[in-house]
Amino acid sequence: MTIDFNVSAFMAGAVFYMIYGGIYYSLLLGKKDQERTGPVKYVVAVLVAFISSALVGVLVHATNSGGFASGALIGGLVGFLISIVYFKNTLFGLMTKRMFLIAVGDHLIVFTLLGALHGWFL
Repeated sequence: MTIDFNVSAFMAGAVFYMIYGGIYYSLLLGKKDQERTGPVKYVVAVLVAFISSALVGVLVHATNSGGFASGALIGGLVGFLISIVYFKNTLFGLMTKRMFLIAVGDHLIVFTLLGALHGWFL
């Protein structure tokens, strides 16, 4: 079994994820985390961007969800699944309501857009 994979979409999705995350979290959190800034979290963030783009790309290709809307649906479903995990954690007091809303907003938007991007490239 082979997995069809578009390297251009993979790279574009990873770069998009990093730019989007930088803007999203900078706007919402501002300078709150400057005292704990270290290189490790940025390396992990880059790895997460590449892994996320790759997995969404594989899902979009595996479901043959070519096109902007079909890809967005697949990405949106991924964002929704991640969001319900955060919701469960919030119910058990592991996250504040504000952090829940920030995380859910991020994941719903970025995964929907990643899916749309991969669908567009398909």
